[in-house]
Amino acid sequence: MAVNHPAANVSAVKASHRPLILTACMLSMFMAAVEVTIVATAMPTIIGDLGGFSLLGWVFAVYLLTQAITVPIYGRLADLYGCRKIFFIGTTLFLLGSVLCGFASSLSWMIAFRALQGLGAGAITPIATTLIANVYGPQERAKAQGYLSSVWGVSAIVGPLMGAFIVSHFPWAVVFWVNVPIGLVAMAILVKYLPPDIKRQQHKLDLAGTGYLTLSVAALLLALLQAEELGYWALALTGLAILSGLLLVRQERKTPEPLFPLVLWESKVVIAGNIGGLIIGATMMGISAFLPTYVQGVLGGTPLQAGTTLALMSVGWPLASMLSSRLMQATSYRATAVIGGLLLVGGSLALLLLSPTSGLWFARLAAFSIGAGMGLCNTTFIVSVQNSVEPAIRGIATASTLFTRMLGSAIGTALLGATLNLNLQARLPQVNDPVQQLMDKATRSTMESGYLAALTDSVAASLHWVFVISAVISVLAIAAGLLIPSGDRPRTEPQRES
Repeated sequence: MAVNHPAANVSAVKASHRPLILTACMLSMFMAAVEVTIVATAMPTIIGDLGGFSLLGWVFAVYLLTQAITVPIYGRLADLYGCRKIFFIGTTLFLLGSVLCGFASSLSWMIAFRALQGLGAGAITPIATTLIANVYGPQERAKAQGYLSSVWGVSAIVGPLMGAFIVSHFPWAVVFWVNVPIGLVAMAILVKYLPPDIKRQQHKLDLAGTGYLTLSVAALLLALLQAEELGYWALALTGLAILSGLLLVRQERKTPEPLFPLVLWESKVVIAGNIGGLIIGATMMGISAFLPTYVQGVLGGTPLQAGTTLALMSVGWPLASMLSSRLMQATSYRATAVIGGLLLVGGSLALLLLSPTSGLWFARLAAFSIGAGMGLCNTTFIVSVQNSVEPAIRGIATASTLFTRMLGSAIGTALLGATLNLNLQARLPQVNDPVQQLMDKATRSTMESGYLAALTDSVAASLHWVFVISAVISVLAIAAGLLIPSGDRPRTEPQRES
């Protein structure tokens, strides 16, 4: 019954308090979203102080791993025990991990504290997104989720700048501690303006399903993120992931309160949202990971030129996110998602026009178009999923969409990285790390012109195939949009005030 669900209480928030709650959710989302980029900028300084360069990759991998594993778990916990309570638990873990990272005496301790940060971060994004869905009605929800989604684009720009400023003027620990006041302000606003969760019937978390999910996701992500280091062990981990996934499906079918309620997978909208999340995550990696490499390695651009080119994706994302509300209401979820998919495809095709002699404008146009497509698709899939399910499962429905986006990013990174490596091995079998040679200005300047041209052409051709695969993936975003029933759009639902 609705009275037993926290959304029934949250929907009674005063209209004047809703913008404050939205602000708190945006602050918390910014805190979690900016974490990867701000730390990446500071890592050279941190490595110089703590050492342990061989462990560098794990500083990022363990954060993403623990975050991805816990996203669906927190989403279900929010449904069972209330968004407010679970949000505060997750944010507290994240802030505790942030404080401890600043005190890390070695990179090993840093990795342990980053794992704690990731355990908390897994709650922030899905529950903040669910809170907004509970506080705003379906029509207002699209606009509010657009603002929330835009935080990802803004953080991608602000994070590196903030990280560079901090390590230039303060101890590197401040990179982690800057999260603390942001998180405390967000929590203080929610304590004051978000009503406590209503007491409900006793629930029981599906512990067996949670265990199978954790094992499956951990094994799959480790296989994808550490494939080169693991070698054939990556295949064993993939097999373990598949086996655990099958056991999870069997468990979900027989348990009375499954981690993933089966009703989720009876909805075309939810299926479309999850497929869309997977595609968005994979497509995003085609530009985020490899466009800067093309700009610096093939076009001979500076790190600043590569950064400003990629920043255009971060500009297109929030602009499109904020426009998505009007577009959804004027047309439909399906039309908005398809338009976003067309922008993704257009940007991906623009990447195919890049050549060693082309300027930066094709790259910048592609970045902006893909960013705009991300903004439209991401917001549309989330809002359509939230509006299509009952409040009692809104948390896990939202979390599943966000989870598949994270999983898509990992799959996209592995697939596109393998495409690049295979092409480089085929074209330049005797050359050691050709991309790094091109990106190193000192090494590049000493190359004989003929060798430089041949090396550039080979790397460009290899990256071209990366962009081809990325373009093929982006086409699937249109297919995901077409899965949404035609005519569905945000419906009118009056808001109640307490």
